[in-house]
Amino acid sequence: MGRKKSSSATWLDSNAQKGFRGYPVATIALYGPTADFASKIVVAIVRDEGSDPDPLERWFSEDVDVRHNPTVGEKVFAFLKEHAVISVIVTDGLIGCPHEEGIDYPEGKSCPKCPYWAGRDRFTRERIQ
Repeated sequence: MGRKKSSSATWLDSNAQKGFRGYPVATIALYGPTADFASKIVVAIVRDEGSDPDPLERWFSEDVDVRHNPTVGEKVFAFLKEHAVISVIVTDGLIGCPHEEGIDYPEGKSCPKCPYWAGRDRFTRERIQ
């Protein structure tokens, strides 16, 4: 008997074959203005051990969490298929602001658009200041 998917499951949870199963590997990282809303997903392909991630693609969704956005999901899965990905490694939750330091705001500063992340550890989400 097949497992029924929860209606709250995201396309990423429902479809990604997570864990290392060989190369090429896709690393997937989620970013958002808070720890609860993912507005950016970044997918990088690592072709073999010791290789730098290349290519790397970013997708954004302002109104719907990227994990619940089927259009973004289709684009990500097409990218994974195009690069014959065998393994998918996904971050455990969001790992920071979707804006890029040195590009969207000055190096060494907090993002003015995402105050939630100011003084907060990206991985534990605990206050560090």
